[in-house]
Amino acid sequence: MTEIKTFEDVPPTTLADLLGRAQVMDTGIRPLWDSPRIAGPAYTVKCVPGDNLMLHAAIYRAEPGAVIVVESGDLDHALAGGNVCAVAQRRGIVGFVVEGVIRDLAEVREAGFPVFSRGVIPIPGTKKKLGELGTAVRVGGVLIHPGDVVVADEEGVVVTPSADAQKVLEAARAKLVKEAGETLDAWGENHRARIEKALGEQGFTG
Repeated sequence: MTEIKTFEDVPPTTLADLLGRAQVMDTGIRPLWDSPRIAGPAYTVKCVPGDNLMLHAAIYRAEPGAVIVVESGDLDHALAGGNVCAVAQRRGIVGFVVEGVIRDLAEVREAGFPVFSRGVIPIPGTKKKLGELGTAVRVGGVLIHPGDVVVADEEGVVVTPSADAQKVLEAARAKLVKEAGETLDAWGENHRARIEKALGEQGFTG
């Protein structure tokens, strides 16, 4: 089994190069403060629009090291606030990635809890409706299954299917090692050669 924590030193840009657009969340899912990179297995939550009961339930059920990933489809009611984020952090949750919004951003930032979402709103959701835990969810245009590896930082959020995690991790590490050993001069020469070749293939002669 892949040690999920080993994804922490793999940038989303590297993963995006390997996995392609389908596994990269859209630009609306952004860090709400200058948080560090997070990586971990997805604990998936589906909330009824306007209600946050299932996210609040999830913070007591997700394993330490998990990233709680939430589909809500609602931008009018906050899924969580400062206290919920603080409790999640205390329980070892590494961060939230939510198709929705939160509130109490100052408290969340002060606590240092990473949240990637579509923004903030001061209106709280209700806690009256059952949603789903541990089912496939769609966040930022990406379909996420429980246990998929979520890596997120200021560059964006990338999801690696759990079945491919070991293969992708090995490819990512090899790519990073190769890039680290290449000087800017060498990169520039190779880059120019690729660009000129591409231009020539399109009939460009300028």
